[in-house]
Amino acid sequence: MSRLRGYLFDTPPDQIAGTVYGTIVVMAAIAAGSHGEPDAGSLAAVVASTVLVFWFAHVYSEALGETIALNRRLDWAEVGSIARREFAIPLAAVAPVTSLLLGALGVLEEATAGWIAVLFGLATLVVQGVRYANVEHMSRLGGVVSVAVNLAVGLAIIGLKAGLSH
Repeated sequence: MSRLRGYLFDTPPDQIAGTVYGTIVVMAAIAAGSHGEPDAGSLAAVVASTVLVFWFAHVYSEALGETIALNRRLDWAEVGSIARREFAIPLAAVAPVTSLLLGALGVLEEATAGWIAVLFGLATLVVQGVRYANVEHMSRLGGVVSVAVNLAVGLAIIGLKAGLSH
């Protein structure tokens, strides 16, 4: 649990964007993968593989961009540094995928596990909105707007999930 707390609250400020991006990818994968009421284990596999593919694509494109900017090929240490810097993307999947796996194991009802996974995503977006507002030293109104924008994105995805589930 302390690892989860660390990923939500104690990550460096430059990883807020990766956490938000990863969370949106997770929630979108859950929404898209929920069509036809798949079992929780299959949905966990879809979410995990989708997030890993997006993380790989993100690391690859960042490395490509840095190669162009530096006008030279990056070495493996530099690519590894980019991968570590962007590791917030797959970390955003840990709690939702764990919830789905608990559903697959029968610890939770499968439908409940899916909604808990989505709620983890929504909570992550709220927390990261607050963190962003704090890092940017926003006014109270700015903080509310930051959280509201993140919530709007999350709620739109929840609406998509609800629509696909019926």
